[in-house]
Amino acid sequence: MSAQRRARTGDLPAATDRFVGRDPELDRVIELLLSSTRLITLIGPGGIGKTRLATEAIRRFRKTRRTPVYWVRLARLIKGSDAAAVEEEAANAVVDTDFSGRSGWEALVDRLTVTDEMGRILQSVLVMDNCEHVLEGAGQVIAELLEAVPGLTILATSREAVGWVDEHVEAVPALSQQQALALFRQRAAFTGRPVVDSDDVAKATLICRHMHNHPLYIRLAAARLSRQPLAMIIQELSGEVTDKRLRWQGPRVGAEPRHRGVGDAIAWSYNLCLDQEQLLLDRMSVFAAGYDTNPDDDSVADVGVDLEAIEAVCADAPSHEEDLASGRSSSARLPTEDVEGVLERLVDQSLVTIHITPTTVRYSLLESVRVFAGQRLHEHSTREVDESKRFARRHRRYYRERIVAAQLDRSSPAGQGLLDWVRASWDNLVRAIETSLTSGEPTVGLEISSSLIFMPIVKGSFREMRRWTERTLQATRALTPQPTDLQIKAMAMLGWQDLLRGKNNDAAHILEECVTASIPDPQIRHDWRETPEVDHGLPAPVEFLWAAELSIARRDRRALTAFARAREKFHVLGDHGGEDRSSDVEAWAAGFVGSAEQALRITRRHLDGATASGAKWAQAWAEMARAITLTKHGNPIEALALGRSALLYHLQAHDHWGGLWTVHIRMWSLAQIVSATNTAASTDRTELGALATEIAQLAGGAATLRAALGFDKGDLGPYADETSKAIDVARGVLGRDKFATAQRQGSLLRSELSEVQRLALGTLSVDRLPMNHPARRDSLSHWHELSAAEQQVATLAAAGWTNSAIATRRGNSCKTIDAQMAAIFRKLAITSRGDIIKLVPEDQTDRVRAEAAKQRLATGEKRPRPRLR
Repeated sequence: MSAQRRARTGDLPAATDRFVGRDPELDRVIELLLSSTRLITLIGPGGIGKTRLATEAIRRFRKTRRTPVYWVRLARLIKGSDAAAVEEEAANAVVDTDFSGRSGWEALVDRLTVTDEMGRILQSVLVMDNCEHVLEGAGQVIAELLEAVPGLTILATSREAVGWVDEHVEAVPALSQQQALALFRQRAAFTGRPVVDSDDVAKATLICRHMHNHPLYIRLAAARLSRQPLAMIIQELSGEVTDKRLRWQGPRVGAEPRHRGVGDAIAWSYNLCLDQEQLLLDRMSVFAAGYDTNPDDDSVADVGVDLEAIEAVCADAPSHEEDLASGRSSSARLPTEDVEGVLERLVDQSLVTIHITPTTVRYSLLESVRVFAGQRLHEHSTREVDESKRFARRHRRYYRERIVAAQLDRSSPAGQGLLDWVRASWDNLVRAIETSLTSGEPTVGLEISSSLIFMPIVKGSFREMRRWTERTLQATRALTPQPTDLQIKAMAMLGWQDLLRGKNNDAAHILEECVTASIPDPQIRHDWRETPEVDHGLPAPVEFLWAAELSIARRDRRALTAFARAREKFHVLGDHGGEDRSSDVEAWAAGFVGSAEQALRITRRHLDGATASGAKWAQAWAEMARAITLTKHGNPIEALALGRSALLYHLQAHDHWGGLWTVHIRMWSLAQIVSATNTAASTDRTELGALATEIAQLAGGAATLRAALGFDKGDLGPYADETSKAIDVARGVLGRDKFATAQRQGSLLRSELSEVQRLALGTLSVDRLPMNHPARRDSLSHWHELSAAEQQVATLAAAGWTNSAIATRRGNSCKTIDAQMAAIFRKLAITSRGDIIKLVPEDQTDRVRAEAAKQRLATGEKRPRPRLR
């Protein structure tokens, strides 16, 4: 290699496209460089953009300082090269020519040592790019250079940290969703197939999500546009064995071999792993794919699996029976006690993504890594044992055991932990159900889905849970023998869900099927519907469904007797989850259809028991049942306090189902207060109107929440009755038009931000929302609340006059105008002068335009006219 050629190897890599995003990371790296931090290591998976980030950081750093910077490309070294090879590569990159006879190390240290004319040590920067495959040798050279050259800063890129004592590690995250889309569009334009309309943008966004916002993979996906349309690219990204992303190949020229394809990038890291590390990675492919997070997306990491799950599914059993059956040697074993250490090594190598919350640590594989590892797991299979199927079976049985055991005993202080676990495990629970259908084990999937359908909705929707239950239930019909008891339980849960959706006829049909399956003899069951007070020997789940139908569809007080029977039958079975649910729904039914004495007694007993259990979720649901009773038979003011306590819990627990019903219960309690206040001799009409407005807004918001959960209240018996009464009360106070406006405001609150629940808590007011919020744009103007003088001042302010100019125009003091403007802000519920124009009544808009014209003439300004709505 010529001296001239070697000199060029130390230059910065040439940028091939516009740099996208990474502002926070850039700022941190540049700040570290400016502060002369000794070792900065950028870590992350292959292709995430470590080298590109280092290049951009150095370019910007050079604009602020005339500091010498050298670049060492370690990727050209073979795997496992020692310190001598790394040292030689560094010397070739840094030293142009040297005829002094010194060693390469001496020449390298001399070139990196920079001093001024006074002999003071100055900073120099050395970039060590791609250290991961020569990490031991690179680490040794880095440590020795930092000791030998006091002013040296080393910026390293690697898939894992170097391991130096004072190393500053900067993890390079995925792009944000917005940045990923921008990069895709940029690269798509290179192919002549730009992403233009909203449909294209939606498809491109989905592709970026499958590429987990990974820059290299996004480039490869966008390059596919030269061969196929967006829709076909999406079809190739199944995330399963049919996924074709590993076959994609990038450009033949200008890209390093390890970055020419998705599979190449992953294989580069995979091949650096030890046998146990590869084994664990392959087996983890049976878990659902995870995703990386970017701080700019403000995403919640309800993703990944905990160590317990990985050990249970992926570790080898203590005995050697499974090993012998699969033909694996003892050297390839992965004992449980080794899993944690191996897992941490995979995290260090950026092959496993770690998700750290304040209370837990979870792990996952990005979809592309999961596809790669899944293919390797399949390659380990033999004619006798399919490794993919073997570990998929362990996966679904682990989640079956966890969810069934948890559902059987929910009311304990660990109740919140259960809901957190269900939310974090949702993707894996669904995956276990999916594989049960394709593996011939639908019973396992039915056990999982029928347990989920009996739980608060913390993720997913009514529709999703129902679909999985129906599919697995149908699949078990083909089994011999059939799991009859489980099928009856699942059918009863579907009937319960039908009642909650107001599908009373469908629920009645399912109930008939359950009773027929439970009591085949028609003589024994001939009068069961007419005598609900009699125990006909129905199984506990069917007894529960029967009691629920009595309370919801028939509004029959005898439902309380049936609920008590169901509760006792679940207790005998040891099914504490079913027992708790029966007690809970019994308390709600007592509030709706029981006498005052029954309702007050049953809900008090239920609340005391739930509070004593220590399960916060059980206490919250018991508080809701008590609030219903107090609204109908006691004190709606106390009911509001209990409802607020329950709602605070549901928000914290992300219990969407509970949050929906607390909103309804607040509506009912407010309506009861309005009805009582309306008949009083001294009624505050303003306060009455405010309460009625909140009811209307909550009614609109509740409809939005129901739609988000896939739930239609339909003919939901007493629930619908109370809601209709509350709406009638509010409409009677506000009038039809004002009620409709307030209801629409509530419907425009955003469910994903819990705005409806926050309205019910009193921590959000529609009038205090930003002016560009959909609900605020639909709100009635409070212009009429301004005095005549305030309206005149507001008109001038809307036209662009300053406070001092308004004071001159009106002959008032500036202090008076300032006070009037403060009153205008308060009454119109705004925070800036610019918001006034949006609230000016239509009959005043001409006056604003005229005053704006006068203002422009008076000041000589060439400002645009104020935009009136």
